[in-house]
Amino acid sequence: MTLSPPPQAPQRPYSYERHGVTVEDPWHWLRDPGYPKVEDPDVLAYLNAENAYFEAWKAPHENLIETLFQELKGRQKEDDSSVPVKDGDWLTWWAFQPGAQYRQWHRKLATGGDDQLIFDEVAEAEGKQYFRLGAFSISPDGKLAATLVDDDGSERFKLRIRDLASGKDLETVTEVGIGSPVWTADSSGIVFTEVNDNWRSYRARYHRVGAPREETVTLYEEKDDLGFSVGVSRSHDRSLIFIATGDNTTSEVRFVPADDPTAPPTLISPRRTGREYQADAAHGRLWILTNDTHVNFRVASADPAAPGEWEEVIPGSDRTYLRGLAAFRDHLALTTRVDGLDQLTLRDYASGAEERIPFAEASYTASFGSNPEYAPDTYRIGYTSMVTPGTVYDYDPRTRELITRKVQEIPSGYDASQYATERLMLPARDGTLVPASVVYKRGYRKDGSQPLFIYAYGAYGHAIPPSFSTARLSLLDRGFAYAIAHIRGGDDLGYQWFLDGKLTKRTNTFIDFVDVAKGLVAEGFSRPGRIAIQGGSAGGELMGVVANTDPELWGAVIADVPFVDVVSTMLDDTLPLTPGEWPEWGNPITDPDAFHLLRSYSPYDNVTAQCYPPMLITAGLNDPRVTYWEPAKWAAKLRASKTDANLLMLKTNMGAGHGGKSGRWDSLREVAEEYAFVLTQLDAAA
Repeated sequence: MTLSPPPQAPQRPYSYERHGVTVEDPWHWLRDPGYPKVEDPDVLAYLNAENAYFEAWKAPHENLIETLFQELKGRQKEDDSSVPVKDGDWLTWWAFQPGAQYRQWHRKLATGGDDQLIFDEVAEAEGKQYFRLGAFSISPDGKLAATLVDDDGSERFKLRIRDLASGKDLETVTEVGIGSPVWTADSSGIVFTEVNDNWRSYRARYHRVGAPREETVTLYEEKDDLGFSVGVSRSHDRSLIFIATGDNTTSEVRFVPADDPTAPPTLISPRRTGREYQADAAHGRLWILTNDTHVNFRVASADPAAPGEWEEVIPGSDRTYLRGLAAFRDHLALTTRVDGLDQLTLRDYASGAEERIPFAEASYTASFGSNPEYAPDTYRIGYTSMVTPGTVYDYDPRTRELITRKVQEIPSGYDASQYATERLMLPARDGTLVPASVVYKRGYRKDGSQPLFIYAYGAYGHAIPPSFSTARLSLLDRGFAYAIAHIRGGDDLGYQWFLDGKLTKRTNTFIDFVDVAKGLVAEGFSRPGRIAIQGGSAGGELMGVVANTDPELWGAVIADVPFVDVVSTMLDDTLPLTPGEWPEWGNPITDPDAFHLLRSYSPYDNVTAQCYPPMLITAGLNDPRVTYWEPAKWAAKLRASKTDANLLMLKTNMGAGHGGKSGRWDSLREVAEEYAFVLTQLDAAA
């Protein structure tokens, strides 16, 4: 197939000087000065031209894309629904109607009775290019719901109060909400968070239902640190509303009584750089998870009357990584990871006896699900593995029984016995062993002849679990092995694994990914040039770095909403996320060493005249996390610099944000497009 020449974004002189270095940035003009509004005709013309180029590439591949899409869709239960969750008198769940892109929310009395449709996303999304329900919180008396809706992908949510009996919205509380709102104990008001003009979650507010907006009270506003974000939550015993503020490394928590939200907030413990903590409440005590004395966290307890006096309950451990806690009436529920494997534990308050919930597979991912009640009879759990579809369990601690409530249905069929999974420990060049989870269809030949797909993220302490994917089957059935590289920067092997991939150790993330790929090649999983790779956001940065450093390894690269203009973004403290990102990447404004380190690996700044693999880059025009001009500038510079004739495409969602299109079928079609790109570039489309 011969495409017309691709778009070429012109270069316009622009430079800046930092720490004695002059940086040339001739595609700086792609940043519309009116952002978040994007109206510059030259910018829009370039983005539209790139989209037209993408569409031109798609045209002869529409049959393949449609085939893939029908495969992906055929594995989705069209009338899928969730397992009902009990909260007081009510059972609540969501359900899809056949063919629908969005969910409908229902409830009924736990004692029986008729189903009630309480929120219809299908109707709410009608006529909108983008729709996302960010939160749906029902008041304690069951009469009202607080909804957060984003209808343009900007992640500035409209917070509305809905009367569930009539289905009518009573009022709009704010147009710039975010997070999860929390009801007061008497259902008379809502505590919520807002973002400012720079899309920073900077304050927690209380609104009394029906009161004029001007009477909304600010409970806490973050003024001391531009990088801190504010969030609210409710204790499991429902006595307290927590107001937390923090960045990626430091946190500080206050609380107010749930029955008196305008009381002066009580500070649990003042912020201390590098210390994180979170809290829950039960039995008149605070239960605190913190990394103050051990990198893998410990659990402490405190009297709410003296919240800063912490008494150790569970000490930190080199082997057990304490990741989360929830304080229920009968148990302290602990989410941990041991040797990289998820463990769920119920701890008795009085005796300290711990009961680990058992799972049979050697590699899996498990988590506590939605458990809103303080004293549940059973605990809702989510479970999956690379070969096991998503499963919902209820665990009964009295009988120690896992009760299966739902197994993900795959209408077109799935036979787990046809697939195999492995967990390998592969050496990085510094000797560190890096885990990789691999799945493939039985019969995969480990002789280097078959294609390999590798996914990774590697930032913010966010692990990519070894979980199931119905979409992935379209690759496995075409002869691919699919690997997840558990590289440093995530917290797969503990919090230190995260620390070893950030700031001055950031390059470990990139090294790990390349060395995992080389290790998989050494194990017989494919060969250089037959490897497709994908990452998004910070994982897109990873894609950009390894495309620069080791282009010969990759047969196709997918970089979704990639964070690639690292230096310019980290130098601009007016951008939404920049101040909060400095603890992760370093502050190049004040620290020359951070500036030089970022500049040494920033994908955009290190594009050079060399051959690059085929690349598909995506962006969202309304994305507040990775602004559209980062992937646009990167694509423009790659086009002007690369010395090969390999395919390079930039696709910008003109009405969406960081997560791409919002409807479930629209989202699947984007996956089909990306898989078609991989299959055609690796000549594996049969």
